[in-house]
Amino acid sequence: MKQNVGLTDRIIRVMIAIILGSVFYMDFVSGTAAIIVVVLAVINLVTGIIGWCAIYAALGISTAAEDENDKG
Repeated sequence: MKQNVGLTDRIIRVMIAIILGSVFYMDFVSGTAAIIVVVLAVINLVTGIIGWCAIYAALGISTAAEDENDKG
């Protein structure tokens, strides 16, 4: 599986995951909104860690540099 998420994009995704996790942890949201926030946080964290995004793949988008794609 080729990486399609560049380094800057990955860092931003992990930061968003941390922010969303904090929002949930501090009880700023509850109910359905809390579930959505947790799901979004997990998705951002996972895509940030592995460097591959299914939506990017479906749309043919890549923010990864060409030399990064050769690693995977």
